[in-house]
Amino acid sequence: MKKLVLLLLIVPGIVFAQKQKKLKSKYDIDDLDKMPAAPDYSLLNYWIAHPDKEDAADMVPGNGQLAEYQETAEVDVFFIYPTIYSKKPKPENPWFADVNDEKLNKKIAESTIKNQATVFNSSAKVYSPLYRQAHVDIYHRDQNLALKTEALEQAYKDVKKAFEYYLEKYNSGRPIIIASHSQGTNHAEKILREFFEGKDLMNQLVAAYLVGMPLRNYTFEEIPICEDEDQTGCWLSWNTYRQGYYPLNHSFWYHEGVSVNPLSWKRDSTYVSWGENLGGVLKNFKKIRLGLSDAQNKDGMLWINKPNFFGNFLLNWKSYHVADYNLFYMNIRENVEKRVENYLRN
Repeated sequence: MKKLVLLLLIVPGIVFAQKQKKLKSKYDIDDLDKMPAAPDYSLLNYWIAHPDKEDAADMVPGNGQLAEYQETAEVDVFFIYPTIYSKKPKPENPWFADVNDEKLNKKIAESTIKNQATVFNSSAKVYSPLYRQAHVDIYHRDQNLALKTEALEQAYKDVKKAFEYYLEKYNSGRPIIIASHSQGTNHAEKILREFFEGKDLMNQLVAAYLVGMPLRNYTFEEIPICEDEDQTGCWLSWNTYRQGYYPLNHSFWYHEGVSVNPLSWKRDSTYVSWGENLGGVLKNFKKIRLGLSDAQNKDGMLWINKPNFFGNFLLNWKSYHVADYNLFYMNIRENVEKRVENYLRN
């Protein structure tokens, strides 16, 4: 029965599961120069999602009640996916994913693109580049900050290159949503700081959904935190944990942390019940589960009780990192539509 529950809930491929099991990697900072071939963003196959091809970002959950409108959308979303390179490191490229690895790319498409990026396809054309993501083990190397910093910086270079290509070839002055999860949020933060903050491009920013990574209220100097459900030109974030749980080093990571409740779109600590949840998705992407979760901001985190589905009594998770988007899928989708509508109206 326990395996059944996990099959129902786990979003395959998205890392940082509940125990965050550490890998015993034999590789170190000296192996950072073992890089796979760089992506060429002029080729569509180096975009895991792109409006000019059929891909997982075109999917919608449910049984026909939803549709995607990328063809007519007036807005773009640049989505940066989380760490999927989490299995045993490859000796030829231990710290960086190979963008030509078909098996890994299939996993990216069937996990984060399907379960996260699709939330934007009713309002925006979805662009998501493949990039040489850093292996998950860098997040378990806090004692080697140089390795972690350099690995993330190398991964960011691909994301930056893809964004520059997007701006040059595809954007044409269109409004932009920046969206991300986990490692993707590390890179999205830099994109916003380098290309938007204090720049003309800020006028094109609809909103930034920077999910799954602790961010403080002073992350940006000029880009405000979203305070209302239809505010534009702002950013928001949340990290989902079990009610009453404080993760290791909470006082450091979540000191002055930003959490915008995806059921109320407020930063206050008001509890929002299951009844306000318009629907979430689990592994069975086709089924929209009404009232899947409640939510409450608490000390820089988002607290929830056990998700509301059959068999949840066997679930004892402390972190719901893998489901930061899934639990609130329909509320996020609706919110994106509201912000886009408000941006275009004004």
